[in-house]
Amino acid sequence: MGRNWLGNAAIGTAMAMAMLVTPARAQDEAAGPLAIDLVYKGDVVGVAAGDARGARYLDNLDLLASLDLDRAVGWRGGTAFASLLNNLGGRPNDIAGTLQGVNNIEVAGADLLLYQAWIQQSFADDRLSVLVGRYDLNSEFYANDAASHLIAPAFGIGSELAATGPNGPSIFPRTDLAIRLRAGDERNYVQAVAIRAPRGTTDDGGRRSTLFVAEAGWQGRLSFTLGGWAYSRRQPRIIPPGVTTGPGEAASHGVYASVETDLAGQADQPGHWRAFARAGWSDGRTTPFAGGFQLGVTGRGIVPDRPGSQLSIGVASADLSTPYRQANPPGEPALAGSEGMVELTYSDAVLPFLTLQPDVQYVRRPGGLQDADDAVVLGLRAIVAWKAL
Repeated sequence: MGRNWLGNAAIGTAMAMAMLVTPARAQDEAAGPLAIDLVYKGDVVGVAAGDARGARYLDNLDLLASLDLDRAVGWRGGTAFASLLNNLGGRPNDIAGTLQGVNNIEVAGADLLLYQAWIQQSFADDRLSVLVGRYDLNSEFYANDAASHLIAPAFGIGSELAATGPNGPSIFPRTDLAIRLRAGDERNYVQAVAIRAPRGTTDDGGRRSTLFVAEAGWQGRLSFTLGGWAYSRRQPRIIPPGVTTGPGEAASHGVYASVETDLAGQADQPGHWRAFARAGWSDGRTTPFAGGFQLGVTGRGIVPDRPGSQLSIGVASADLSTPYRQANPPGEPALAGSEGMVELTYSDAVLPFLTLQPDVQYVRRPGGLQDADDAVVLGLRAIVAWKAL
């Protein structure tokens, strides 16, 4: 009863938003200092093959507001941003049983949250900036534009970092306070952040750890990124089954690297194809993973006369660490060396405000279990976008 009501309410919300959309409004009115956007994502996800089968509906509603403080109040170089996040619906990974997840809007339970709220001050013609506030680490760190179209969480932030601690770092869906420094231009940059771990990753009587991340990159037709991360305090050890807090603590740290390159066409033009490859390594004691890699390719405007069409193919693999495998309790299913998956997804704007995105994933050894049946996950995402201001 409760799950059906939530699903019906989410579908009703999407339909109501679709009827309210007036795409020409944003083009006809002069843009002001305040921009407000509403984005609704509704996913139907089914596990068609594997140890269990079934389907779930889940959704994600984002209300985003950005304010140019210079134009609004004369605060030169200032920008403010805030977003509210609301999620309803089911949990398809309860059926698929993977360690890395199968859907990047899945949450543990329905909730309405203040997702981000920060102020940024820029200096030296935007070559230096300081950001303070509630912040999503993955909005700027360990992120690849060519991978952003894929739905599996592994293509967002690397699994070896995402799975640290019971709640993970400050990423979707729970974020916390941060201070971020960035220097550079459109070609080269360095950035660093100190960001508090969300509640749930506490230790030593409830004092929360701080995650430090540093990253440097070079951007262009061929782009490189190199980063490293470490927590200020020792983190709980993670043991099987799944991501379970075990006895003891350990230093939590890791590094990552990525490369992107154009294969064909020009950026922001139809027929543009861009490939990515990246890898990460961790301590392997505060996360199930010693490391992993993701690679793939995305094409934009691939269908003639349909500039909104996109096609992405991605491959991801996460290697289970030796400490994690050795901690497998007696009687639990035997663990393999890794969990891997392949994803194929396509999206197109069928209406000015509506994008549909079918998706298929093939997961090898879900949960890192040696004898688990491979899973086939099918999905359809509907994205309704409304620019209020």
